[in-house]
Amino acid sequence: MVIILMVAMITSSGYLIYEFQKFETSTISKDVQLIKEQYPYVNLEEKGHNLVSVEIYDSNLNVVYPKGNEKRYSDNIIVVVEKLFYNNEYIFSTSFMYEGSEYFLNITYGAQSMVNDAARISLMVMLSGIAGLFIFVPIISRTGYKMIGPIKNMTEITKTITVNNINTRLDIKGTQDELKELSQTFNEMMDRIEEGYKSQQQFVSDASHELRTPIAVIKGYVNMLDRWGKDDRAVLEESITAVKNEAENMQDLIEKLLFIARSDKSTLIYTKEDFNIISVLKEIEKETKMIDSKHKLYFKFYEDANLYADKKRIKQAIRILIDNAIKFTPINGYIMVSSFIIEDYYVVKIEDTGIGMEKKDLEKIFDRLYRAEQSRSKEIGGHGLGLSIAKIIVLGHKGKIKVKSTLGKGSEFSIMLPYINHDEF
Repeated sequence: MVIILMVAMITSSGYLIYEFQKFETSTISKDVQLIKEQYPYVNLEEKGHNLVSVEIYDSNLNVVYPKGNEKRYSDNIIVVVEKLFYNNEYIFSTSFMYEGSEYFLNITYGAQSMVNDAARISLMVMLSGIAGLFIFVPIISRTGYKMIGPIKNMTEITKTITVNNINTRLDIKGTQDELKELSQTFNEMMDRIEEGYKSQQQFVSDASHELRTPIAVIKGYVNMLDRWGKDDRAVLEESITAVKNEAENMQDLIEKLLFIARSDKSTLIYTKEDFNIISVLKEIEKETKMIDSKHKLYFKFYEDANLYADKKRIKQAIRILIDNAIKFTPINGYIMVSSFIIEDYYVVKIEDTGIGMEKKDLEKIFDRLYRAEQSRSKEIGGHGLGLSIAKIIVLGHKGKIKVKSTLGKGSEFSIMLPYINHDEF
């Protein structure tokens, strides 16, 4: 209704402005010219066309025609509008020169017919608008409900989503175009959130399980110490050794979990520097040969390069892969560590003749706390976090990590790191 009133007012005002401009061109300009020619002897007896009055003022705005006139000169638009709507009169203001002096002129015309026409136009616009409302409101209401209804349903559904019903999804039936696309996008977002939430739950559950075992062992040995350790030195030494080992195991697990947690929060800081990768690989070669004498170890570094990276973390990632190779390779098996350059990457490859993995395990091998079935034996041990940490480190340096494996034949891991420059080694 407000819009209809505004349209009616603008239409009628536009009509009046148009009519007055036309009237000014056809009539008022001629009357003004005639008055200028006749002054100071103005004769209005022959004038018609709704002319109501003429007032002439000197430069001080004192009335000079007609004598005894008490109207004040006005060229104010507010006065013009007021006269138009209250008296149905239109005042035209101008000035002219006579014998070197400036005079001001007000001419008043009756505007009853034009005002009436404007009122009729305004009324017609309002009636047409009201009729249009009665016709189109039901249509607009139905259309609006079709558009707003799904949005309301979406709002109500999203308000009910909690961790207890995180599998709730929006119904895309009945939605069209952008709303359908929005619903699909929301459902896809919820799929990702649910997947992440379940992964987080599984991670917490697995971590709790990993911590439960050493805690149970420690508790058992503490109880044994409490009963017999004071008098039996063998029990005392066995218990202390077991508690120490399990405490170290727990510390290792917690440090790995904290490393992953910092990565998830994007608070993991890498202290990067320029260094020679061969020097790091030689350190690893020396350390590996010192701790492992049960496997046939081969180290071959074909090319050298400088890296801008966290030296400690890169060494940790390579060390994790070598330790895995040692862990899963039978005694007298082969383990080979080589390095070379492929395009923009410096590659460190670790190959072994160990137990290998099935194809289904390769897709999950870098998942946290995941261990392939053949690696779950108590003798092998481990938490299933090493490869996750290695992947985090490599990706944190904008590198790549790849794996190939055949069950019963061995595995091949490759770390690919961007390098600065290289030399033949």
